[in-house]
Amino acid sequence: MAPREPTEPGEARDHPPPKRPLRILVVDDDRDAVLTLSALLKQDGHEVFEAYGGGGVLSLVRSREPDAVLLDIGMPGATGFEIARELRLRLGRSCPALIAITAWTQPAAREMGRLSGFNHYLTKPYTVAELRVLLASLPPTTR
Repeated sequence: MAPREPTEPGEARDHPPPKRPLRILVVDDDRDAVLTLSALLKQDGHEVFEAYGGGGVLSLVRSREPDAVLLDIGMPGATGFEIARELRLRLGRSCPALIAITAWTQPAAREMGRLSGFNHYLTKPYTVAELRVLLASLPPTTR
């Protein structure tokens, strides 16, 4: 599911694209969701890498060194929770910011996200403004 368009007048304009471009890995088993989110992020000036499902995410993170990973939770094979735990375990302090992008809104799922190592938990549908604010809040990296 792609970010929803602003519903309030000026909503996206009130939160312009971040001043510094980020390197972002988008991971989702829904190809349309990946392409839509990637296009939005590229429009905002970010460098974007794409993965269609959880396979090979660790390798991509190591080779591309993203500042953030936008990771769907409900994927077949390896869930976003499992991938986040693996990234935290294998990369330690060099792990990029992990942002869950999911329709799972239950408190138990949010807690599982926290325990799995996600820095942020963004629920679908989210707005472009919400995503921009979240990305702008990420601390600078040394990557």
